[in-house]
Amino acid sequence: MRRHNFKKLIIWQEAMKLVDQNYLLTATLPDYEKFGLRIQMNRCSVSIASNISEGPSKRTNKHFTKVLGDSLGSAYEWVTQLMVCYPQKFISEKNFLVLEEKYKHYRVKFQTLMTSWNQKFKILKQKSLSLDSKRRDS
Repeated sequence: MRRHNFKKLIIWQEAMKLVDQNYLLTATLPDYEKFGLRIQMNRCSVSIASNISEGPSKRTNKHFTKVLGDSLGSAYEWVTQLMVCYPQKFISEKNFLVLEEKYKHYRVKFQTLMTSWNQKFKILKQKSLSLDSKRRDS
């Protein structure tokens, strides 16, 4: 599998922007959330980008797909915590809607990337099986 420079992946760049926006948001959370929502949201947002960057280092397609799935899982966690912030009045409706929309955009791009990679992996696997079959027949 050809490895990619994760910094060139648009989804990683967008995840890094989400990290910045998340830190701006969590800095405004009440002090009593310092070790609750604040730390958890920060960890989730960083995990999204970190897992994407880890993906290209994996040796197999299966591992690469797994870390992409882990990143998507962190995104689901993060948006859940965002949904906790809104009714508690920790975030304005406007900011909530903007961040929720960014999450939706990210999720769609992410699922598109995973589908694309899975299709490539299937094609590569089929080609490999075909070559193995030809070698055995020779």
